Amino acid sequence: MTLAPMDVLEAVGGTSMVRLRRVVPPKCADIFVKLEWENPTGSMKDRMALAVISRAEADGRLAPGGTVVEYTGGSTGASLAWVCAAKGYRIRIVSSDAFSREKLDQMVALGATLTLVPSEGGRTTKKLILDMIAAARGLSREPNTYWTDQLNNHDSIAGYFPLGEEIWSQTNGAVDVFVHCVGTGASLRGVATVLDQRKPGARIVAVEPAESPVLLGGAPGPHKIEGVGVGFVPPLWEPSLVDETLAVPTDDAKAMARRLAREEGLFAGTSSGANVIAAIRIAERLGPGGTVVTLMADSGLKYMNTDVYRAER
Repeated sequence: MTLAPMDVLEAVGGTSMVRLRRVVPPKCADIFVKLEWENPTGSMKDRMALAVISRAEADGRLAPGGTVVEYTGGSTGASLAWVCAAKGYRIRIVSSDAFSREKLDQMVALGATLTLVPSEGGRTTKKLILDMIAAARGLSREPNTYWTDQLNNHDSIAGYFPLGEEIWSQTNGAVDVFVHCVGTGASLRGVATVLDQRKPGARIVAVEPAESPVLLGGAPGPHKIEGVGVGFVPPLWEPSLVDETLAVPTDDAKAMARRLAREEGLFAGTSSGANVIAAIRIAERLGPGGTVVTLMADSGLKYMNTDVYRAER
């Protein structure tokens, strides 16, 4: 058999979907998870990174020989660095010691130049995110630079349209509820847009850290669910597409991530743990015969030296 040659960027998407078996209580709806760590950098963020860079190239915002700039907790940075490496762009990333060493090292390995903003005790706070944005804005003023500005970039939403189509197809249209954590809001909005067209009765449930329940109208606070809960309502948030928002404590999300590894053989990060906790709450309400879908947003390999897994040694 002769295989057609494939560009590395064509490896994004088409991730597997599996049913949870052991962490789901009895008399619940079925819960299916998309294994987004199958994307090339081990994260769902490869989808948005490819979309924002390709669209910026197409309309001239990113010129040949240009430099990309972004602020990120890690997975977006690695994904953007990967796309830039494949396409031949320089990339400068603003991040922080609040995020795992593995994520920072992965960005550097893929060619990124890092600027690190100090955190308050290694926690994600509103101030940290705003300080990172300010630092990226400063770098973006340099010549021949394109700032992807993920919190405000509508191109990232389109990067998740294929994810919505995959969920629809892999469940044979049977998806009743989609559950997912909110960072920029782009992934939830992209999937929700597709499901709203495919099955208007499907419900969309957002998830945020209980320590920073801003989508529920609460006060921002520090937490340790990386990549989500920026401490303010993100500009891409579209409440008309969302039916419900659930808050999950950081410690519970970490504990579920460890359970997923031990009991399901699914090795994921903290936001994936939060996703599953929220999905179980919904599945208990929905009952047998229902179908809930959520995401394994990234690989547990990105968290090996954090207390998500280090505490288990």
